Amino acid sequence: MAIRWSLLVRRTHKWLALAVGVQALLWTLTGMYMVAVHIDIIHGDNLVRALAEKPFDLSRLAEPSQVVAAAPGASEVRLQRYFGAPVWRAETPGGPYLFDAATARPLPKPNEAHIRALARQIYTGGGQIASVRLLTEAPQEMQSRKPPYWQVEFEGWNRPTLYLSPATGELISRRHALWRVFDFAWMLHIMDYDERTDVNNPLLRIATWSTFAMAAMGAWLLIWSFPRRKRKKA
Repeated sequence: MAIRWSLLVRRTHKWLALAVGVQALLWTLTGMYMVAVHIDIIHGDNLVRALAEKPFDLSRLAEPSQVVAAAPGASEVRLQRYFGAPVWRAETPGGPYLFDAATARPLPKPNEAHIRALARQIYTGGGQIASVRLLTEAPQEMQSRKPPYWQVEFEGWNRPTLYLSPATGELISRRHALWRVFDFAWMLHIMDYDERTDVNNPLLRIATWSTFAMAAMGAWLLIWSFPRRKRKKA
C-alpha cells in the first residue's frame, strides 16, 4: 500500500498546529504582559525609599581591627548604617554580624519589633503591616534565596511584601501581586513549571522544534498545493 505523503503531512501538520498553537497563544499573552508592565514596577523599586545618609564622623569610630579581633574568621569589615547610626558589619563564616561603630561591641540580632520599624522606615506605601514572620522555609516567590529571613507583608490590593535579613535587618528582596503574576507568566513563557529558571529545558526545546516542523510542513503543503503542469504525452 502506497503512502499518501500529502495526506500524512497534512494530518501531522494539523495536530502539530493544534498542540503548538496553544503554547504559541501562551507565548503571546505572557509576552504582552511582560512588555506592558515596566520592569522597574516588577522589581518593586517604587515600594522602597532610599534613606538620606549623612557623612560619618570617623574620629568617633572604633578601629576596624577591633572588630576583626572580636569576629574571628572575618573576611570583610565595612561601615554601614543601622537605624540611622553607624555600625561595623563583619562578614564571617557564620554569616554577617553587626558591631557598635563606637565601641566595637557586638549588637544583638534584630527582633520582630526592630524588623517592623525597619520595614516601616523604608516602605513607601501608606498601608499598615498585616503580618511579620520569620521564615525558615523558602516560599515559592523566594526560591532563589536561602532562608531564614523575615517576611513583612503590608495591607493593600498589591500585597506588597518585604524580606529582611534576620542578622542585619537589611532589605533582601521585595514582592507584590504584579511581580507574582509576572513570575507565573514567566513560568508559562519558558515552560519551566518547577523552578521557573531554566530557559533551555526539554519542554521548551520540544515546543521549539515542533514549531519548526509545523512551519516546514506548512511550507511543503503550500508548494504542493499549487497546480502542476502535466507532462505532454510523447
